[in-house]
Amino acid sequence: MELTQDNDKQITWYSKELRLPTFRRDFKEIAIEAAKSNQDYETFLLTLMEKEYLTRLENRKKSQIRQAGFPSKMYLNDLQRELLPKDAIEKLPQLERLDFIDSGQNIVLAGNPGTGKTHIAVGLGLKACMKGYKVLFTSIHRLLTQIRESHSARTLRQLELRFEKYDLVICDEFGYVSFDKEGAELLFNHLSLRAGRKATIVTTNLGFDRWEEIFGDPVLTAALVDRLTHKAHLINMNGESYRLKETKEMNKIK
Repeated sequence: MELTQDNDKQITWYSKELRLPTFRRDFKEIAIEAAKSNQDYETFLLTLMEKEYLTRLENRKKSQIRQAGFPSKMYLNDLQRELLPKDAIEKLPQLERLDFIDSGQNIVLAGNPGTGKTHIAVGLGLKACMKGYKVLFTSIHRLLTQIRESHSARTLRQLELRFEKYDLVICDEFGYVSFDKEGAELLFNHLSLRAGRKATIVTTNLGFDRWEEIFGDPVLTAALVDRLTHKAHLINMNGESYRLKETKEMNKIK
C-alpha cells in the first residue's frame, strides 16, 4: 500500500475539497500501519472513515456547547453531591438520565441563593449537549431584552421559531428582576411556546407564592406557574449555601 508523491498530492487535494480534515491529516500514518499489519483495503478505508466520523462527532458536541451560551463549564461530575439540598440529592440521579427532555418535561430549581441551582442546570445542559441535544442557556433578564428588541424590530416571530426548536432551554435567575406589564406578557407568551412540548429548566430564588411580585398580575402569574409546573420536576433547593459548604470542606482538607 505504498503511496507515490503524486498519489499523496491527489489524496490531499481531494480530501481538502471534500472537507475531510482528519482523513487528510492521518491517511499516511494509517496507511503505514495498515501495510505493517497486512490489512486489506476495506479495513484501511473503514479505519479512516471511523476516525473522520468520531472527530466530526466530537467537534459537533463542542460546537453545541459553545452555541448554548453557558456561563462556564460546570459539569455534574464536579458537584459535591453530599453538599446539595436533600431534595436535589434524591432527584438528581433520575434527572441526569435526561428522560425529561424527550418527554418535554420542565424542571424548576427553587431555593435560596448559593445552593447549587445554576450548577445543576448547567451540568444537565452540558450533558444534553454531549448527547446531541440542542440547548440554550440564558438569564431571564437577557431573554426578555432579546424579546423586547425583536418585538421592536418586528422580528419576534423569527426569535420565537428559534426558541421553539431547542430541545432544552435553561432560564436562569428567575426572580432577580421584576417586569412591567408589557414585559410580563411578552415573557409569558414566549415561555408558553414550549409548554407541554419541549423541556425548560428554570432556576429561581423565589417560591411560587412570591412570583406575583415579579409579574405584578395575579392572573398572569397563576397561568405561567400552571404551565411551567404541569408534570414538571420541582426541586426544593432551600438550604445552606452550597458554595459556603464547599469552601468549608476545602479548608478542612488543607
